[in-house]
Amino acid sequence: MAIDWFAIAPEIALTVTALLVLLADLNLRGDAKQLVNPLAAFGTVVAIVFTVLLWGEERTTFGTSFVVNEYAVVFKLLFLGSLLAILGISWRFFAEGRYFQGEYYFLLLTAFIGMLIMPSARDLLLLFVALETVSIPAFVMAGLRKRSLYSSEAALKFFLIGVLSVALMLFGISMVYGFTGTTDLAGIAAAISAAGDPEPLLLASVMLVIVGFGFKISAVPFHFWAPDTYAGAPLPVAAMLAVASKAAGFAGLIAIAFIAFEPLAEVWAPVLGVLAILTMTLGNLVALQQRDLIRLLAYSSVAQAGYMLIPFGLARSGADGAVVNEAAVQAVLFYLVAYAVMNIGAFGVAIAVNRRTGLRSIADYAGLSARSPLLAMALTVFLLSLGGAPPTVGLWAKFAIVQAALTDVTPFGVVLMVFLVFNSVIAFFYYLKVVKTMWMDEARELDVQLQPGFNLSTVVAVLMIGTVVLGVLPGLISGATSLTSLVAAG
Repeated sequence: MAIDWFAIAPEIALTVTALLVLLADLNLRGDAKQLVNPLAAFGTVVAIVFTVLLWGEERTTFGTSFVVNEYAVVFKLLFLGSLLAILGISWRFFAEGRYFQGEYYFLLLTAFIGMLIMPSARDLLLLFVALETVSIPAFVMAGLRKRSLYSSEAALKFFLIGVLSVALMLFGISMVYGFTGTTDLAGIAAAISAAGDPEPLLLASVMLVIVGFGFKISAVPFHFWAPDTYAGAPLPVAAMLAVASKAAGFAGLIAIAFIAFEPLAEVWAPVLGVLAILTMTLGNLVALQQRDLIRLLAYSSVAQAGYMLIPFGLARSGADGAVVNEAAVQAVLFYLVAYAVMNIGAFGVAIAVNRRTGLRSIADYAGLSARSPLLAMALTVFLLSLGGAPPTVGLWAKFAIVQAALTDVTPFGVVLMVFLVFNSVIAFFYYLKVVKTMWMDEARELDVQLQPGFNLSTVVAVLMIGTVVLGVLPGLISGATSLTSLVAAG
């Protein structure tokens, strides 16, 4: 089997970087270990260059199991951009804490290798390998605060629920293979279409496969691990789980839903639509009760997953649903890019405050505008964008979902839009509560001037500017995400 090495160049670049990071860490001593961070960043930039060179290409390798097209390239750029931002917010955090830096950066790069594979995978087994390549390093990274019992408990909960979801997913994959005789996504779709009316056991196996990705995106009722894990893990790891890991889950869910199981859309679309309603509603209602900023962002992340599940509830099967499905995929892509910019930024501000003060309670953000106007302004922009306020990119992210629903209006689509609006209003209550605390409440007596450091300040500032610029010029994202090659390439 001929291998197209250029098609997998970004993955190779990140793999080599991960090995170099591990080797460098073995040979560096003391403060010099900090150099593994810029080394990882350099390797990420090299991977970005290779990915950009793949733009406009249509390549397949390992048979048809690995596909590179514009859809895959957009996801890869999203992951690599997120990796750069996470490296930026990780440098001082891990250099000043009592962490094993080399191991962290090696695990982080390894997880992102799995993420790069996810949007290109066109085989159930390759999707599973990619998912586990993301998950296993994440289990370890979540418990890197080794001296914290809370962190150990959170990592253990993450691991146990993750293993359970993987077991269910593998059981579903085995039954899908038994019914269709293949693990190729396009082959599964063809076999299901040729079989006519599906067997009930096949429908059950489809749901089991979806469960595995439901865990990764922290959709209700598979979300229980998220709040405790985000709160117990090192904050840069929480940012990775909330953004990049979630995006990887959606990349896999798009592939199985809109390629392999597309003929059964009338079965799984209503289920995912109901999950979308439950996920965004529960996430927002519980977020209203939070007093810790990280747990608030965790439940906000659950709610955001619900918004991104809405387009799946609009899916159709057959040729009549092609336009609707394309619009749904584009809406999810747009939302993921916007979500990455604003959510990593919010975690960046939380890291800056926590690194100097050790504080995480929302009440401790009182008077932040006086102690650090830049951080207060940045967090305000990020939270308003998460809520969908103009002129931020969050507004257009929600509009992209509405636009997908308007492609072919149905009663269920109208119900989903009603819940979207309802939950967006609820979300503003807890986002504005934090904004009010920062700007209007009297500062507590803390003799600390917040100076986040150059790297962290740069990342936060760039993401804040990006949130506003993309809100004014949303075409910068929509132009890249207006892709129709997903199914054809499969």
